[in-house]
Amino acid sequence: MSFLGLLVRNRLAFAGLVVMLVIVVLALVTPLLPLADPDVTDTANRFKRPFAASVILGTDHLGRDLLSRLLWGVRLSLAVGFASALIAAAIGAAIGIIAGFYGGRTDNVIMRGVDMLMAFPYILLALAIVASLGPGLINALIAVAAVNIPFFARNIRGVTVSIAHTEFVDAARLSGMGDARIILTEILPNVVPVIVIAMSTTVGWMILETAGLSFLGLGSQPPQADLGSMLGEARSALITNPHTSIVPGAMILVIVMSINLLGDGVRDALDPRLRSGALSRPMPSTLVRREEPVPAKETSALLALSGLKTQFHSNGRIHKAVGGVDLYVRPGECVGVVGESGSGKSVTALSVMGLVASPPGVITAGAAHFSGQDLIGANYETLRRLRGDRVAYIFQDPLTALHPLYTVGAQLVEAIRVHHAMPRAKAREHAVELLESVRIPNAEERLDGYPHELSGGMRQRVGIAMALANDPELIIADEPTTSLDVTVQAQILSLLSELQRERGLAIIFITHDFGVVAQLCNRVAVMYAGRIVEEGPTDAILNAPAHPYTARLMACVPELGRGRHRLAAIPGLPPVLDGLPEGCAFAERCHKAKEACRTGEIALTANAVQRAVRCIDPEFRTADAAR
Repeated sequence: MSFLGLLVRNRLAFAGLVVMLVIVVLALVTPLLPLADPDVTDTANRFKRPFAASVILGTDHLGRDLLSRLLWGVRLSLAVGFASALIAAAIGAAIGIIAGFYGGRTDNVIMRGVDMLMAFPYILLALAIVASLGPGLINALIAVAAVNIPFFARNIRGVTVSIAHTEFVDAARLSGMGDARIILTEILPNVVPVIVIAMSTTVGWMILETAGLSFLGLGSQPPQADLGSMLGEARSALITNPHTSIVPGAMILVIVMSINLLGDGVRDALDPRLRSGALSRPMPSTLVRREEPVPAKETSALLALSGLKTQFHSNGRIHKAVGGVDLYVRPGECVGVVGESGSGKSVTALSVMGLVASPPGVITAGAAHFSGQDLIGANYETLRRLRGDRVAYIFQDPLTALHPLYTVGAQLVEAIRVHHAMPRAKAREHAVELLESVRIPNAEERLDGYPHELSGGMRQRVGIAMALANDPELIIADEPTTSLDVTVQAQILSLLSELQRERGLAIIFITHDFGVVAQLCNRVAVMYAGRIVEEGPTDAILNAPAHPYTARLMACVPELGRGRHRLAAIPGLPPVLDGLPEGCAFAERCHKAKEACRTGEIALTANAVQRAVRCIDPEFRTADAAR
């Protein structure tokens, strides 16, 4: 969605935009309007009430038309506010970029100077600048801009530091580009959105600061009108003639509020992470909009998914991420979920415990029965009791799953105590036992370390320990070995297999690695375009795949010992989830596709050998024949 589309979608920001447009247009056309001279006094008509004798907003203590003075004052206040914001942003951004780009002593000297400026209360600093320069609107503008330069400098410096050491900047240096050119072509374009966001959120504050200086008599000087000076002149008549204070005060309120609302909207609309979702805070659990509950198809299972459908409603489009999944896992069993990226594996797993972000995620149908209790639509307190206790989750990247500001021990202790009341010392002892159970050496010392101090394998072991903290019955492992090297991956798989045997854990293992499936899983479910296309025992699936997608997916995996051969690839691309075709979603990429494959619903059909396949022409063979 475009920037303007996202801005309009945020109702408060759109309201602020409309109000500001009206105010700006009025300020621009003020010289063309048939208004009285704002500086002409008429003491015989002083303190006229609003709508009395052709004066819409009344007159002030000198008989001057308040409507005329208000419009001219708004014009002046907006000009000064925006000018001071531009000056502060330009100088502050330049300081921040130079400090962040060069670093070292340059950064230290510049930022210590900025810190000294920020140590002074900004109002006192602005008063000191105006006092040294003398009263006047231009001097007030300089003062307001000066006290806001440190704000821009610190923000832009932080962004520049993170950009200055990235690979594309290093590549620019290697290509022979000079520092000035790198700053202008590589750094500046990446910090411009931050500058715009900072300006949009501070313009209102600068207008308020300018009005404050004028209120004290240090800004615009009589007879020149701006909103602050109008408010300052009217304070003596606040009780007897309140309209003289209410008119400029209300306008200041409207301008500042509308700019702040618009600034928040601009900030959200420029954030690329929010472009695909709604500009609002996610709900504590996934939104459920299903017509009626669905009974469990496998009553003996620990977890049974029945017709589960999860969608993402974004930008007026509906992305069917999960299109009706039936899956079960029994106690002590490990079920592998395999498929290409975007096939719906992770969304299916997150839907079980209501962890899909809403908005934009919505569960529209189906059920997830855990020990007979349907979790879809369960209240938040029920889900909260189960999360991390009876049902645990191991995430793909432990560096982002673990909080960087808390020690490993603090996070493990919290995971234990949030579900079970026990003294902190006892919880810490249990945390040490957990780290030892996942084979982390010097477990007691590791408790006081931070996630960034551990290797990738160690962090993943901490994630597994956290999942085991409360003796869960089910663990959902979302590609926990993807980011690890082969040696550590083998250790993690061996550890999970051992824990499964010792504790009788049920595991749903999400992966795209058939080697992992062969080593760990009892059964396999293959997903494509949000649906399970084949499901059955691991040996049967791996040795004799029935669905063409499964066969082509396995053919893409290189095998040792086969000599030189062409590595297979699946032609075409997966279908877009907001426009899934009728019939089989794999038909456009399948070499066996017929006309019947492209029409009607194709069900997941079971057969006598505990296999189920979503295909009208499956290739059921025995494992011996496949070999």
